[in-house]
Amino acid sequence: MLRSLATLKARNRRPWMLLALPAGAAAVALVVGCSSPGTSSGGSSGHATSAAGSVKTANIGGATVLTNSKGFTLYSFAPDTPTTSKCNGSCITYWPPVKGPVSAGPGVTGKLATIKRPDGSVQATYNGHPLYTYVADAAPGQAKGNGLNLSGGVWHEVTASGAAAPAATTSAGSGGGY
Repeated sequence: MLRSLATLKARNRRPWMLLALPAGAAAVALVVGCSSPGTSSGGSSGHATSAAGSVKTANIGGATVLTNSKGFTLYSFAPDTPTTSKCNGSCITYWPPVKGPVSAGPGVTGKLATIKRPDGSVQATYNGHPLYTYVADAAPGQAKGNGLNLSGGVWHEVTASGAAAPAATTSAGSGGGY
């Protein structure tokens, strides 16, 4: 009787273990995925938080857009004004501000300037738009943030003309929910 009771208990634990392993792996992936990019002070992230630099242009998705010196797409946030960034707090975890000042690289003909952020740091602007990168852009040439409505407003790639790029018509995974 004791042996059959122990076998029954062991059988009942197996489904829980089968469910617990994928749930645990998903939790680890979420933590690692959310914590690795962003505010690193090391030079390997490619996002603009590590240092000021130059701004250049690249053709991404058929539009000529601004990128940082490493080729990462630069974005504007619709609620911003020419003198004020509205992306603060947890927003900058996903949308790191481009530190200013920056210099104009190839193809950049608009006005580069800076604004002072609420935390006292200096952020680069282009034709009056504060500039950001997006942590879901894992490699140069990606524009996963274009057209997303997150953190209280719509995000757009900044085109060389300074106008917002049209949102993509097909979804390649938005990385949404921030």
